[in-house]
Amino acid sequence: MEGIDKLQSQDLKQIARRLRSHIVKMVGEAGSGHPGGSLSAVEILATLYFNVMKVDPENPDWPDRDRFILSKGHAAPALYAALAEKGYFPTEKLITLRKLGSPLQGHPDRKSVPGVEVSTGSLGHGLAVANGMALAARLDNRNYNVYVLLGDGEIQEGMVWEAAMAAAHYKLDNLIAIVDHNHLQIDGKISEVMSPEPVAEKFKAFGWSVQTIDGHDFDQIQTAIENAKKVQGKPSVIIAETVKGKGISFMENEADWHGKAPKSEELNKALAELDGQENGQS
Repeated sequence: MEGIDKLQSQDLKQIARRLRSHIVKMVGEAGSGHPGGSLSAVEILATLYFNVMKVDPENPDWPDRDRFILSKGHAAPALYAALAEKGYFPTEKLITLRKLGSPLQGHPDRKSVPGVEVSTGSLGHGLAVANGMALAARLDNRNYNVYVLLGDGEIQEGMVWEAAMAAAHYKLDNLIAIVDHNHLQIDGKISEVMSPEPVAEKFKAFGWSVQTIDGHDFDQIQTAIENAKKVQGKPSVIIAETVKGKGISFMENEADWHGKAPKSEELNKALAELDGQENGQS
């Protein structure tokens, strides 16, 4: 696949466990951050960075690289963990998350972190920026894809749907959006706060190619992305059904963990669970 040596699901599972370990350690050490929506996106990021995207950590600004935009910028711990594991910077730096002077701010900063394409955090902007990058590829006659990860609470933002309309209008078939559909946001269930449903039908009505998958199944993620890359004449979206806080039993499906750091005892419990998964105990 375009010069990328694809990993098997078992290898990706090992990477996913490391990413989750990084995430809870980073947020725990910082005493603040967003573990829930970071943990729900782990399999998506692992697949993108280790099996899909053409990127070069030694040359982050390589003109023909694929682009990834974390539109739900509060999930920065997941992105930082993936970038470090990929080799953009040492994993030892992860523990400096949100510390004074650290480049690893609470939301991604393009100017300070190699591999970060766009500074994000104001929700709703990522898809519009992705449109611009996808159009630039066409104008510059370059063969790269643009991937953007959206939150399902984020798609309550009207700007997302303006961008969705524009992407279809300009037939941006090198654009692949992924919705991290974990059904929770900071104030509770998205269905109760401001329901964006039916998500798949809305994107279809806006002229997109749509797939719905299990966002924690590596094979389904890989297949969906490969299918999306074959679509011509329209943008693609993958609705990834996920679990907020995935991998940590007491965080799963709990909106309270959207933006709360684990205390010392909770952190130790989380790491013990991940160690158990590593050793095949769960």
